[in-house]
Amino acid sequence: MGDLKQDRAENRGRMLALAAALLGWMFDGFEMGLFPVVSRPALKELLAAKESLDPVALEKLVGLWNGIAIAGFLIGAAAGGVLFGWLGDRIGRVRAMSLSILTYALVSGLGAFTDSAWQIVGVRFVAALGMGGEWSLGVALVMEVWGGRSRALLAGLIGAAANAGFAFVAILSLGLGSVRETFGQWGFSDSWVEWRLLMLCGVLPALLTLFLRQFVPESKTWEREKRGGTTSAWVTNDLIGVLVGVLACGVIIYLWSQPISLWYRGLGTVPALAVVCCGYLYPVFRYLTRSSTQATQTNQILRRMLIGAKLSGVPLLGTWAAVQWAPTWADQIAEELPSAKGYAQLCSSVGAIVGGFAGALLGGWLGRRVAYVILCTLSLGSVWVFYQTNQVFDAWFLATVFLMGACTASFYGWLPLYLPELFPTKVRASGQGFSFNFGRIIAAIGAMQTGAIMGAFGGGYPRACTIMSLIYLLGVLVIWLAPETRHQPLPE
Repeated sequence: MGDLKQDRAENRGRMLALAAALLGWMFDGFEMGLFPVVSRPALKELLAAKESLDPVALEKLVGLWNGIAIAGFLIGAAAGGVLFGWLGDRIGRVRAMSLSILTYALVSGLGAFTDSAWQIVGVRFVAALGMGGEWSLGVALVMEVWGGRSRALLAGLIGAAANAGFAFVAILSLGLGSVRETFGQWGFSDSWVEWRLLMLCGVLPALLTLFLRQFVPESKTWEREKRGGTTSAWVTNDLIGVLVGVLACGVIIYLWSQPISLWYRGLGTVPALAVVCCGYLYPVFRYLTRSSTQATQTNQILRRMLIGAKLSGVPLLGTWAAVQWAPTWADQIAEELPSAKGYAQLCSSVGAIVGGFAGALLGGWLGRRVAYVILCTLSLGSVWVFYQTNQVFDAWFLATVFLMGACTASFYGWLPLYLPELFPTKVRASGQGFSFNFGRIIAAIGAMQTGAIMGAFGGGYPRACTIMSLIYLLGVLVIWLAPETRHQPLPE
C-alpha cells in the first residue's frame, strides 16, 4: 500500500513538473514571438516622433534598430542562460525557474511604457535574461524528474510548447486588431492597440511562479547532489566572468550598429567573441576545479559545451536572421492589411508546433546525428522556397511560411532531446544554459547582418534572408564532431 502511494506521489510530481515547464516554455515562446509582431509599428512610431525622415529613410532606420533590439534580446538570453543555469545548479531547478520567470514577466510588461528605441532595447535585454534561463532549467528539471524516460516525447512537447507561445502572440495580435474601434471608443490610442497592449500582456507569466513554488517538486537527482555537498562549490564571485562576457557582447553590438568598414567590424568581433566564450565558461570551469573533478572529465564537459553551442548556434542563427523576418516582410508587402503579420506568424507557429514534435521523434528514431543532418537540409530548402517564390501576400505565402516554420523549428524539439544527454547532473543546467544560449550570441551577430546584406546587395528581405540561411550547410558538417547518444542513459 505504501509503495502504491509513493508511486502515485511520484507520478503526480512528474506531471506537475511537466505542466509547469510546458507553461514556462509556452511563455518563453510568447516572449520570443512578441517582438516580430510589434517591432515595426513600435519602432516606426518611436523613431518618427524623434526624427524627421522620409518613408524610405525611416524604413532603413527601423531595420537598423530592429536588428539592434533583436541582438540585445539574444545577448540578454545568452547571459541569462548562463546566469540562471548557474543558479539552478546551485540552489535548485524550481527556485531558479521561479526567479527567471518572474524576471522576464515583470520587465517585459514595462515595454508598454517605453518612449524611445533605446528603451525598447533595454527592456528586451533584461527580459531576455529571465527567458534564457527558463529554457535550460525547465529541460533539466523535466528530464531529471522523469528519470530519462520517454525523452523523445518529452523533447517534442518542449518544442511544441514554445511554439504554441508564438501562436498565442499571433492570435492575441489578430484579436486586438479586430476590436481596434472598440478600444478606440474606450480611449485607447492606435499605439496601445497595435503594440503596447501586447507588450503589457508579457506580465502574465508572473502568475506561473506561484504555481511553481507551491506545487512543483524539486529534482531528486539535484537533491542528491546537494546532499553530497557538490552544489556548495558554486561561488558567486565566479559570475564576474558573465559580466565581462556581457560587456564584450555590448562591444559586438556597437561594432555592427556603426557605419564602419567590414574589416574593422571583423577585427573587433573575433577577440570580443573569444572574451564572451571565456567569460561564460569561467563559472563552470571554476566549479569543476573547486569540486575536484578529474581533468579528463573537466575537459570533456568544456568540449561538449562548445560543441553544444555550435549545434545550437546554427538553427538559432537561421531562425533569427531569416525566419523571424517573415512577419516583418508580410507587414511590408501587405501594408494595407494590418493583420498580415499576425496571420504570417500564426501559420509559422502552427508549422513550428508540428516541427517541434517531428524533430524530437526523428532524433529518437534515426539517431541524433543523422536527424540533425536531415533537419538542416529541410530547413535550408524551406527557407529558399519561402523567400524565392513569394512576391505578394496570398495563400501560397501562408502555405510556405507554414512549411518554413515546421522545418526550421524542428531543432527546438531536437535540442532538448540531445543537450541533456551531454552533461552530468551537477552541471546539466549550466552546460545546457551555455550550449543553447551561447548560440544566441552568434544569432545576434547574424540578425544584424540581415539589414547589412539588404543594404549591400539590395533585394530586400528575400535576398538577405536566403543568403543567411546558408548557415544550415555548416550544421551538416559540425554535427559529426558531436557524440551519438542514442540509447544511452542520462549521465549522472
